[in-house]
Amino acid sequence: MMTLPPIRDWWSELTEEGRRAVLDSETPHLDEAVREEIRVITGAVVGMVEQLSDDDLDYARSHAEHED
Repeated sequence: MMTLPPIRDWWSELTEEGRRAVLDSETPHLDEAVREEIRVITGAVVGMVEQLSDDDLDYARSHAEHED
């Protein structure tokens, strides 16, 4: 079963390109490069149907703002 690990488990280790892809995306679905990064970071295989929740996106936005 493919599930998306909690965003707090991988967001801080995502590359800048990966973070930008998540934040700039028009959709809550993750692109292939980001799914691969999450797999490398967490060992979890993330399926194409997985998507970020509103809470995940809020987490990403708030943490991105603090890192700049």
